Amino acid sequence: MDRLTALRVFVSVVEQGSLSGAGERLEMSRAMVSRYLAELERWMGARLLHRTTRRLSLTGPGEEALNRARAMLALGEEMEQIAIRGDETPKGQLRITSSYSLSDALLVGAANEYLALYPDTAIDILLLDRTVNLVEERIDLALRITNDLDPNLVARRLGTCHSVVCASPAYLARHPTPQRVQDLALHNCLTYTYFGKSLWEFQGPSGPQSVPVSGNLSANISNLLLSATLAGAGISLQPRYSVVQHLARGELVALLPEWQPKRLGVYGVYGTRKQMSPLLRSFLDFLVARMAEDSLWQ
Repeated sequence: MDRLTALRVFVSVVEQGSLSGAGERLEMSRAMVSRYLAELERWMGARLLHRTTRRLSLTGPGEEALNRARAMLALGEEMEQIAIRGDETPKGQLRITSSYSLSDALLVGAANEYLALYPDTAIDILLLDRTVNLVEERIDLALRITNDLDPNLVARRLGTCHSVVCASPAYLARHPTPQRVQDLALHNCLTYTYFGKSLWEFQGPSGPQSVPVSGNLSANISNLLLSATLAGAGISLQPRYSVVQHLARGELVALLPEWQPKRLGVYGVYGTRKQMSPLLRSFLDFLVARMAEDSLWQ
């Protein structure tokens, strides 16, 4: 029996609360989880878990074994990292998730440059405009724009996301241009499901200001709202990185220049520092350096 794997199975069963949950986390069948657990109990000569149809609970020996199992797994991870650091050349595949807009503005270009530098690497991109479970989706790195980080995950700040309130010249030809942030409440505001759905926050000459907004179109993908804004459907709050070229070409007009929409952080989020591979560390360092050179992210 692979005792290290058996210990990992035992800890996962406790943390997930069930054999099936541990199996999903470890990509292992429920029967295999049960086998490892039974072998571990046989080796230790003690029952580690009380099993009922509704729940699992630790026995006395199980509680003591859990603490020692976690310590042994942590030691094993440290030993693995010693071996990994012997060869720091990035290699292997990274599975990365990002929003559609952030992928267009940052991730695809950065990935292409990185892959050219390190030919033994590969990147698999999963595009989703929602937060995903990194373990369930087998994600190595998530690029997220937020000020509300999950305390159970590790995050590295990459830059800042600035936003712009904007509209097309066609929309402004049909409607009065907002002069105060409060005027936005009188307009058709196109809203994003995951941020500022009904309240836009600003910092301006007279301090912070929150404005309730509404409109006839909302979406869970910001690129859809950008297309609608360009078509003259209404006013939207867009990441500056998405609209900078449209503003330069006059296809959109930035509104309320004295009022700064709420800034958000751009983060690289991952599961744990203990298992950070040279590839993940290298790609994060690459993103930080690349974004530091671009005023768009400062």
